[in-house]
Amino acid sequence: MSVVTGTIDWLSDGAHWSGEDGVPNRLLEHLGYTALTITIAAAVAMPLGLWIGHTGRLRGLAVVTAGALRALPTLGVLTYASLFTGIGIRAAIFALVLLAVPPLLAGAYSGLEAVDRQTIDAARAVGMTEWQILTKVEVPLALPLIIGGFRSATLQVVATATVAAYIPGPGGLGRYLIDGLAISDYPQVVAGSVVVIVLALVLDGLFVLLQRLALRHRPALVPTSV
Repeated sequence: MSVVTGTIDWLSDGAHWSGEDGVPNRLLEHLGYTALTITIAAAVAMPLGLWIGHTGRLRGLAVVTAGALRALPTLGVLTYASLFTGIGIRAAIFALVLLAVPPLLAGAYSGLEAVDRQTIDAARAVGMTEWQILTKVEVPLALPLIIGGFRSATLQVVATATVAAYIPGPGGLGRYLIDGLAISDYPQVVAGSVVVIVLALVLDGLFVLLQRLALRHRPALVPTSV
């Protein structure tokens, strides 16, 4: 039996779509890890990225830091985190957060930097405060790029969260890959990969729609009054 045939049989087997090890439960676990990771990473990256983009300060440091975090090997970080936080989901989330911070940070400060300076000057000229400029002018105009940062971070986390199953404890779709490799069950490995790919494509499509909506509804002019 070929791997392709075995994969189709695996996916069509009802036993793999129910119970704790079933695809729906593993999919929910995977989405839960992704949502938790993006939430924590956004809490760290967004305020810093918006401040950098608004003030222009520490941009060079942010670029270098984001680049350094992107270069970190996920498995190495995961192993290192396990030594300090213990083997389990905390180590996995820590490693995934480090992966998610750079695109969120870059999306925030690059989005604000892309806003026309004349628009910001006009906002100051009508008496808007810096906070009002940030929230009513810069963020709405930069929203498509900010969403792009979330899109990139989410897709990276969805793909890399499969590695979290490398250590005991975390579930998610990565269990099919790691457990399947351990027993040479290649149809299970391929089936798990297919589910991850489909999930990534669906999420990518949703973010594309959000970016288009943000482009369509972003303000074209600065308010003439505060």
